[in-house]
Amino acid sequence: MKFNFATIHVADLEASIRFYEEVIGLKVARRFPAGPNMEIAFMAEAGGAAEIELICDKGAEPPIYGEWPSLGLAVSDLDQAMEQVKKQGVEIVAGPIQPNPSTRFFFIHDPDGVNLEIIEQK
Repeated sequence: MKFNFATIHVADLEASIRFYEEVIGLKVARRFPAGPNMEIAFMAEAGGAAEIELICDKGAEPPIYGEWPSLGLAVSDLDQAMEQVKKQGVEIVAGPIQPNPSTRFFFIHDPDGVNLEIIEQK
């Protein structure tokens, strides 16, 4: 088996797509209606195998996310990534944290409160 995608239910598909494009750097791989009040967008990096599936159901209650789970997103330069998210007006909710000499990370939230762990491993 290989990991294929993670699903996130979102309240505002346009806001979520903007966030994942502008802050995270993913692009819409495909987008389609999935029912009378539902639309789905898959976000991915260019040539990436794993995707984030965003589902917006206008007839459902807004999603409520807690502290867990989190999605891990790898970067080559954590300091640069921290600077970029701050410029985008995104709050760093925890970190940077360095549990060992080769790993550093920080956390942000997407528009619906999903924890995103931005991680650098050397």
